[in-house]
Formats: sequence, C-alpha cells, structure tokens
Amino acid sequence: MRIELFKVPVCTRCNSARVELQAVAEAAGAEWCEVNALDALDRAVDLGVLTLPALVIDGELAFATLPTPAALRRELAWRAQHG
Repeated sequence: MRIELFKVPVCTRCNSARVELQAVAEAAGAEWCEVNALDALDRAVDLGVLTLPALVIDGELAFATLPTPAALRRELAWRAQHG
C-alpha cells in the first residue's frame, strides 16, 4: 500500500500532523511519500485534490483533508481486509 501526503512545504498544519500519520502508515506496513502539490499540480488535479493537505492511498483520494490518526488506522485496516 502506498500513501501520499499532498502538501506544500510551508504548511505548518501539514508538518505537525505528518509525524503521527506517517507512524500509523508505517505501522500498517504502508509506504509513506510526501508530495509537494506545487511540483505535482497536474497529478493532484487528476486525483481530485482540491484542498491541502490531502491523503491519497494507492492512487485514490482517500481523505480530502487530514484525517485523525485513528481515522487513518481504520481506513488502512478496512483496505487490508477488503483489498
């Protein structure tokens, strides 16, 4: 599973939440990537990213805003079960 955090480097909200969300992702065995939305604007638009920060899981917009660590944990568990 691949998780991409679409963000901009100057976003303090993105940076503060990233640590907890990354820990949840890695505990679930997922690959964590951070994407500068300004550098990947076309891809972000193709995925439906309209606001930042946003989380994409396996090429699908999963969270249009940052989830709580518990919400991410539930989503990853659901995806692991339902593939």
